[in-house]
Amino acid sequence: MVRIGYTLMTEQRGPRDLVADAVRAEQAGFDFSVISDHSFPWLEEQGHAPYAWAVLGAAAQATSRIPLMTYVTCPTFRYHPVVVAQKAATVQLLSEGRFRLGLGSGENLNEHVVGRGWPAAPVRQAMLDEAVQIIRALFDGGYVTRRGRYFDIEGARLWDLPEQVPPIGLAVSGPDSCELAGRLADLVIAVEPEPSLIAGFAAHGGAGKPAVGQLPVCWDTDRDAAVRRAHEQFRWFGGGWKVNAELPGTSGFAAASRFVRPDDVAGAIPCGDRTQDFVEAVRPFVDAGFGEIALVQVGGDSQPGFLTWAEDNLLPALRTAF
Repeated sequence: MVRIGYTLMTEQRGPRDLVADAVRAEQAGFDFSVISDHSFPWLEEQGHAPYAWAVLGAAAQATSRIPLMTYVTCPTFRYHPVVVAQKAATVQLLSEGRFRLGLGSGENLNEHVVGRGWPAAPVRQAMLDEAVQIIRALFDGGYVTRRGRYFDIEGARLWDLPEQVPPIGLAVSGPDSCELAGRLADLVIAVEPEPSLIAGFAAHGGAGKPAVGQLPVCWDTDRDAAVRRAHEQFRWFGGGWKVNAELPGTSGFAAASRFVRPDDVAGAIPCGDRTQDFVEAVRPFVDAGFGEIALVQVGGDSQPGFLTWAEDNLLPALRTAF
């Protein structure tokens, strides 16, 4: 059976509301949850970017069943990998084993704030490779000291280490990232329903491991209102990750998406309240081999209504279909 998740999107919701949404998603019956880890929203219209790890700690205490996961954290610029390992171990303890650590090579949008520049994609992948090895070494227990190409570690240790360390997921978008994920990850993460990503992950050691996808949706009883909201807040999404990883701020995304029309967005994101449209939007991920799909409801204020509709209509329909 395909597992359906709920996305706590920090770019469009404040911290207290995100925790309340996690509680409601658990009540609604979602199989898992994921949270974005941003220092900036994609567009000014989204208007939020609270600290994801504080929200995770609160959500871990406010919920009791629903799994939690970063989707995704970059462990190479804003955060040192030692700090990421400590945060992940702590959230795993707070959630009593419900946490998975999703990692990626990051976006300039979020990582530029520490003023370290933004290297080419191969360098970012090499940094991620080294960071994951450091995190795994700390998860193994004991002291870690090393001099790496990108990171130095001096006598680091996790003093509060859960018996079951968090599984590590890596985000992929092409052959190089699939090789890295297949070699180092316990699960793979992607936002495009591309069978080649699952095949590439499997070919490099990921066969049989979980694959987690993500799909934006825009529920509203008024379809025209849903299309307008999706265009206002999610028109950046169609740029693809080779573009989205490079732009440094909200003004860049506004400029890059200025010619995107509402109909263009509605062609890529299911809008309205016709359940079958949402089911058919999930299908490509299922057909590509994803066993878990996290839904992103567009629009912060629409979350309570969406969660009620999902409980009553969408989740039963998806479980019947898949």
